[in-house]
Amino acid sequence: MLTRRELNGLFLGALLPAGPAAEAAVAGASSATASVLRGLTENLPPLNYSGEAGPAGFSVDLLRLMAREAQVKLDVEVQPWVRAVRAAAEMRDSVLFSLARLPEREAQYQWVGPISERRIVIYRLSKRRDLAFTGLNQLQGSRLGVVRESASGKQLLALGLKSEEEIEWAQDDASNLRKLLASRMDYLVILDWAAAWHLRQHKLPYASLTQVHELDTRLAYWYGLHPNGDPLVRQRLQSALDTLKRDGRYAKLRRQYFED
Repeated sequence: MLTRRELNGLFLGALLPAGPAAEAAVAGASSATASVLRGLTENLPPLNYSGEAGPAGFSVDLLRLMAREAQVKLDVEVQPWVRAVRAAAEMRDSVLFSLARLPEREAQYQWVGPISERRIVIYRLSKRRDLAFTGLNQLQGSRLGVVRESASGKQLLALGLKSEEEIEWAQDDASNLRKLLASRMDYLVILDWAAAWHLRQHKLPYASLTQVHELDTRLAYWYGLHPNGDPLVRQRLQSALDTLKRDGRYAKLRRQYFED
């Protein structure tokens, strides 16, 4: 008489083709569903932020749609950016977002995307008419608010600005905007639509800020999986994102966040 294990083996063998193809199918199915993918992100609304019911935002909702499409278990957590970066580096089953895809970051992640365009702007308070900005070289000696470990911060350091002396580091955009509104700094470096979102939280019009320079529009935002994570998970998520873009669900979700 066959044991239960032997019967299970015969049943599985009847469902799958024999040989290497069967082994690949079993391995692929188990690797994609065996563990929970840990999504780590920051407060960067409206892309990702901590809402009343938990993690929210365009990138969060999009990743959940992708995970459902790819049949990947997902858990998302919002943390300060520096902590999220460190936590993602320590977890093989992690995805960090929303990430600017910089050349120096290329080998640090398995990339899925792009998620959205990225337009970084330098603003001043409109009432600060004493700040007559004429070019990036004028930033020397000023105080700029930048999120710590951000691509924008690295770009400003490369331009020669001094950390701590000229760059005011913060954990998120909300902190920097509060400092700017209190005239504790001269300029704010932030996404254009993020600036509008945060101003609305303060019940202030977008005209409260004046754009003085468009710092960067070259990059886009992406999801970054751990470099040693299962490549099949990356493939499934990328395929899911491509499907969402083709069938219109991506555009529909985007309209909820980026259009009136």
